[in-house]
Amino acid sequence: MMSDNLARLSFVTCASNLEVLAQRLLASPCLRQGGWPLAVYFNATSAAQGFNAAMTALQGTADARTWLVWVHQDVFLPEGWDKRFCLALDAASQSFPKLAVAGVYGLVGAGTVARRAGHVLDRGKLLREDTVMPCLADSLDELLFAVRVDSKLRLDPALGFDFYATDLVLQAQQQGWQCAVLDACCEHWSDTPASGAVPTAVVQRIKQSAQVFERKWEAKLPISTPCFEIHKAGDVAAFIDSIVVKQP
Repeated sequence: MMSDNLARLSFVTCASNLEVLAQRLLASPCLRQGGWPLAVYFNATSAAQGFNAAMTALQGTADARTWLVWVHQDVFLPEGWDKRFCLALDAASQSFPKLAVAGVYGLVGAGTVARRAGHVLDRGKLLREDTVMPCLADSLDELLFAVRVDSKLRLDPALGFDFYATDLVLQAQQQGWQCAVLDACCEHWSDTPASGAVPTAVVQRIKQSAQVFERKWEAKLPISTPCFEIHKAGDVAAFIDSIVVKQP
């Protein structure tokens, strides 16, 4: 049993593939029978649709120890992950008293001084960056992050399924909160290729979200995310066009 003083977790995901959901996220020991609560939203038009609904449902019953964990359907949380995450969250909260957002992979700083931080098994490749954790973060990957429910932070539905984690970090910072990367390794089994051919629909989706994100945070540029370096509006689209081979 974990100490009552540690965080209380609730999980949320938006699902589009029942088979992937069953093989990955639902197979996680801490989410099987008797584990933490998980809300699954189907046919969502944005990550915000599921996340914000789950946050609203928790309002009024939450305190500073209640955290909502957003996680992709293709993430597997290994045995004991929840205990490691809660302990890491507690340690980070001691160092960063205004902590409201915490993820497992992200960046510190932006532009030429940006440093990667995190510990994740990504599509079979172990990523273990040199940055000591916990550390304050300026950008987070969308695969998994937790938000303190009493912060009342929300995701932006205009961003669809891209850039929303870094947008959340920037929102939090703007409101005086702190964000961090914690050492709590999980497995991410995305079917999106790291390079090469990408479905045209995915390319267009990312470009559309990028336009919204770049306009919204133009005054904060440069911004570095785990996937993109943005110095001016249009940088994401230009980068994608330079490296991606589109599929029909």
